[in-house]
Amino acid sequence: MMTPTELADVLVEMPMPSAVSIGFTTESYFDAIRGVVDIFASKKNLETIYITSQMPSNSIIDVLTLLEIDMKRIHFIDCVSQVMGGAVARPDNVYFVESPTMLENIMLKVEYLMRKNKGKDSVVILDAINSLAIHNNTKILSEFFHILINSLRAKNAYTIIFSMEDFSSEELKGMMSLICENVISMSGKGEG
Repeated sequence: MMTPTELADVLVEMPMPSAVSIGFTTESYFDAIRGVVDIFASKKNLETIYITSQMPSNSIIDVLTLLEIDMKRIHFIDCVSQVMGGAVARPDNVYFVESPTMLENIMLKVEYLMRKNKGKDSVVILDAINSLAIHNNTKILSEFFHILINSLRAKNAYTIIFSMEDFSSEELKGMMSLICENVISMSGKGEG
């Protein structure tokens, strides 16, 4: 199984901009987060835009706090809290989207945060494609990713798409291999 440091080392070697799919198991989920958000983003001095479609942002923030990860350069686009009725408090670094089906609003929030970063190098993390696939049909999701990734490439930003290997269909795996230059498996299964 790949460690957070090994994952970060692989990512650091990738040219900017790159689109990367990172597959992980339930056991390696927090290792993937640490590897990308803490080690990789720090090494490359990146502003981080973290799109949450799997877990509310407050849960991710709690995990990052527990892992003692500095959150000054992390902004969240939270797609699930309002659907779950949990978007009560609004921290300065969290922006809410009504639902994971509001893909255009996600893109608008990413665009806003990229402009707010004023040209600083950035990484956009989408956690996770499996959750978006539950709420959107594959054709719309594929179109969303093509537009988002191409937009981020034009802005010279990294795109990282998390994927729960245990719950990824062959269709999702195929989509990731088509839209990402690199597909990494934290478990070592099917690295490419």
